[in-house]
Amino acid sequence: MDIMDSSALATFPNPAADHIISYGEDGLQFGELRLPSGEGPFPAMVLIHGGCWLAEFDIAHIRNLAAALTAAGIATWTVEYRRVGDPGGGWPGTFDDVAAGADHLVPLAGKFDLDLARVVVAGHSAGGQLAIWLTNRPPRWPARLKPKAVLALAPAADLAYLHGQEFCGNVVEQLMGGSPSRYPQRYQLVSATQRLPLSVPQHIVMGEHDETWGPVGRLYLEKARQAGNSPQIINAGQSGHFEMIDPESSTWPLVLQAARSALSVDEIDECTIQVQDSKIDTPC
Repeated sequence: MDIMDSSALATFPNPAADHIISYGEDGLQFGELRLPSGEGPFPAMVLIHGGCWLAEFDIAHIRNLAAALTAAGIATWTVEYRRVGDPGGGWPGTFDDVAAGADHLVPLAGKFDLDLARVVVAGHSAGGQLAIWLTNRPPRWPARLKPKAVLALAPAADLAYLHGQEFCGNVVEQLMGGSPSRYPQRYQLVSATQRLPLSVPQHIVMGEHDETWGPVGRLYLEKARQAGNSPQIINAGQSGHFEMIDPESSTWPLVLQAARSALSVDEIDECTIQVQDSKIDTPC
């Protein structure tokens, strides 16, 4: 079985959004809103792209996933943000942007008939870390948005671990402005593992063939359990790191099911979902 690598991102379709809306004055402080057909109020998802928090990976590669989720009946608000390599990116601008961008869904709700009682935050890889963080961000970033759940796709959720492993050219050093030993408080404020436990249900999609990012995802799950959380784990048997953001892959039904589950349940027990031969087997 061929597993996607990052070169596949450049081949993904790039569908236009219904609305492009600024949440700040910088050119990278905007979001893309997509609305389902029919009448609202619509359930909504705040979607955050990954890419090692690096400027070279922007919102374009997750547009096709956002469009597919919207076609399935979920309004999507996809947040762009300043990243490492952008003026103002890194600490604290990246986190300022993601918090402000997510919260901007609140004033949009009335105009676009969005149901703020049915909102989840979701993200892939670095975006998964940011999505988890949004659900329990500290008072430095006071939250207007109150998501009911988080959907994290292969989350890069332990910044200290990633710094120690020097992932993506040791991007965490640049993101945080230094090491965990130099800036322990910064890591405590934003690393997803250090924001545990969460008070919302967690749906975590893990690619069975994700050899690079799988270890940090499993580390997060272990720490979440130790903190008293019981994440719902979705094991994608035909996925590496990138298949889960490709609506044309066999992993797409799992991602869609997880998104719908996150929007419709308040309490969940830990269970495992496997995909085999493009069919979904749910032993839970």
